[in-house]
Amino acid sequence: MHLQNLSVALSLLFAMSTTTTFSQTPEPIYEESLVPAYTLPDPLIFADGTPVKSPADWTKRRTELLQLFETHVYGKTPVGKPEGMHVESRKKVTGFLEGKATMEEIRIHFSPGQEGPFLDLLVIKPAEIPEGGVPTFLALNFGGNQSIHPSPEISITGSWMRESKEDLEDGLVADNRATEKSRGSRVSRWPVEKIIASGCALATFYYGDIDPDFDDGFENGIHTLFGKPGEGQWGSIGAWAWGASRAMDYLATDPAIDQKRVALFGHSRLGKTALWGGAQDERFSLVISNNSGCGGAALSKRCFGERVGRINRSFPHWFSDSFTQYNENEAALPVDQHQLIALIAPRMVYVASAEEDRWADPKGEFLGAKLAEPVYELLGQTGLGAKEKPPLNTPVGTTVRYHVRTGIHDVTDFDWEQYIKAIKSL
Repeated sequence: MHLQNLSVALSLLFAMSTTTTFSQTPEPIYEESLVPAYTLPDPLIFADGTPVKSPADWTKRRTELLQLFETHVYGKTPVGKPEGMHVESRKKVTGFLEGKATMEEIRIHFSPGQEGPFLDLLVIKPAEIPEGGVPTFLALNFGGNQSIHPSPEISITGSWMRESKEDLEDGLVADNRATEKSRGSRVSRWPVEKIIASGCALATFYYGDIDPDFDDGFENGIHTLFGKPGEGQWGSIGAWAWGASRAMDYLATDPAIDQKRVALFGHSRLGKTALWGGAQDERFSLVISNNSGCGGAALSKRCFGERVGRINRSFPHWFSDSFTQYNENEAALPVDQHQLIALIAPRMVYVASAEEDRWADPKGEFLGAKLAEPVYELLGQTGLGAKEKPPLNTPVGTTVRYHVRTGIHDVTDFDWEQYIKAIKSL
């Protein structure tokens, strides 16, 4: 009798917990008519209600906004280089790409000696370097440095890899490590030859070198050096952005790199990373967000496509723990993503969407860029110059740029053609 009662009680408890789980994960909104009414915080009004009237005021407001994003979204990131950080040159290949480029592999150690966490930076530069250096894309990649080009000269990353069903079936990953078959597996996203032919350089690193992309309780990656983040401290997005700044530390020492034209690029979750990294590190003269969606360029309060609750439950390690208080509660957020984009001002920012990528909310991404315009204008720059989301494959804007192209959640040659134009215009 007691067992029967316990069985009934457990069944009821399971039913209640299942109902609660589903109620906490609402169906995604894909219709504009279903978007709730929302009010956005003004980037040009201080938290106490005082208006921002001058560039000097903006400097103070910028500090305030950075602290708000740290507190409520991304967490606080350790500042600057760790003690003992040093650089090791591991390989240099002249005559790369049939003599059109030079390839270098640089290991950035984050502690003294050879042990401890590190980042492997792949740098591909035109063979001919003009005085003053070349414009450079610093880009985070998903598949390891060897995935961007099939050259056997590029070393295969030894860091932990996510195992997608497709990667396992294609033999690109085995036992959470990249295989020889992974060489050039992401080449469609990385037009290396086109970048070099344009007179630009490409520096890239595997994001998993900094922090493995799974909820491991922050036991691996850079957290082995800094320790587990406490309440309100950085998650993985903050860590990946920190890694980009450490790569920039190295690029700042290379005379072949034009320090006034370094772009930080990221796609999807790494587009979120690029925006947060570019907001914090003002050395990046161009910040590129490709299909970054929720937690990136898209307005959170629109609740369109992927929402705050869904992203926090799917990827609990990406953001600060404090971000979870806004699960299905976006209206209470004291910030939104147009303010994040405004933090990049007066430097150039490029937000790109894909027509079929409704999960990332292309309209919300456009609005994120559009509503950052007042800050750019205050600082004497020009924004998008477009009142509505532009037609497909029609880039708009000057210092703030945007396009929505045909196709899916991806990086294409069309995207790169626009990014090359943008960096060359600096």
